[in-house]
Amino acid sequence: MHCLYCNHPYTYLLGNKQRKCSRCKRKFSPAKQERKALLWKLFVKGNTATQSAKDTGMHIVTVQKYYANFRRTIALESDAAYARQSHLVADYDEYLYLPKSLDPHKDIAKVKHFLTLAYSGQVYTLMMPSIGRLGLDPYNRDEQKLLEKYLTYHTISKLAKERTTIRKFWEYFEQFILKYKGVSDEAFVFYLKEAEWRFNTFTKNIK
Repeated sequence: MHCLYCNHPYTYLLGNKQRKCSRCKRKFSPAKQERKALLWKLFVKGNTATQSAKDTGMHIVTVQKYYANFRRTIALESDAAYARQSHLVADYDEYLYLPKSLDPHKDIAKVKHFLTLAYSGQVYTLMMPSIGRLGLDPYNRDEQKLLEKYLTYHTISKLAKERTTIRKFWEYFEQFILKYKGVSDEAFVFYLKEAEWRFNTFTKNIK
């Protein structure tokens, strides 16, 4: 079996079922790599962690850890890809997102604010400061009206005939996030980056 780290063709089996490379001397677990490969396949397919835990018989906490690592890796790769192609950015716009289950009048403080940039038919997303950190008071009625107006504007603009890459992504994201319930503020950016990755990778033919 080839080494996972240096690709050396000769590794030997240890008593704990790990393998050790004859050249770089690093150890790895074939069973763990097989588990990772299986969960990655299910992740790419679009299975939630709950679905994958049920299908594989793995503990939900184990699956969630793998999924969190997949999303972190995707976020890092997204940043690296954008760094190489940032000079190609042709358009950008900001978006305020509030789950449909929440009331804009009561839950405006829970709005997620992110920037979407488009280049070469792809998008790159960047989380912006929360409404509170922007200096806006979500409980001030005048400022609340401005935020509600902004949300309404974007809802209407997505119905326009000109469907830009950015608006396509916004529509895709809103459908994608529906199957996840209770995403924390800390984890939201990683789900956003997953949606970005899926959009760039699998939805190039959206019309």
